[in-house]
Amino acid sequence: PVQILSYMGGVVKVEETDLKPRMGFLYPIVTHNVSVFINATREQDSGQYMCSVNVVDDTIRLDKNVGVINLTVLVPPAAPTCHLHGSAIVGANVTLSCSSKKGKPSPMYQWQREPPTLQVFFPPAQDRAKGTLKLTNLSLEMSGVYVCRAENQAGSKNCSIVLEV
Repeated sequence: PVQILSYMGGVVKVEETDLKPRMGFLYPIVTHNVSVFINATREQDSGQYMCSVNVVDDTIRLDKNVGVINLTVLVPPAAPTCHLHGSAIVGANVTLSCSSKKGKPSPMYQWQREPPTLQVFFPPAQDRAKGTLKLTNLSLEMSGVYVCRAENQAGSKNCSIVLEV
């Protein structure tokens, strides 16, 4: 563990970490509420944080003077990239793929064909975790704009691809 913030003898001390300019006590210590804040959170701020309170001349009981919290900083997906694998000719099979380089937790992917022929896809044609959509036995009517949405609890981003059979 690395100490990042302390209050001793009436003095608040913020240690030299990348959190220094972004954190502090939420309330004056005299309120007896030792909540802290972290501004402009980053993915690397995720982790376990521990608060230890020791009062002078008080009996130290390890199970009573320590609070622990796990922080997970969610990251929205980066704009995904869409690709076509295979030859888009009548009767052939192709796979559309979609992937995002960022996102915590890992994004799930949803393909759909845009209007005027709106179509939503389900397994086994679509793999939401891998971001793939398998189109089999292509026909001219399957031509159109296909949109992939990468999504997690922090947000979503889209990419699209034009399929010309």
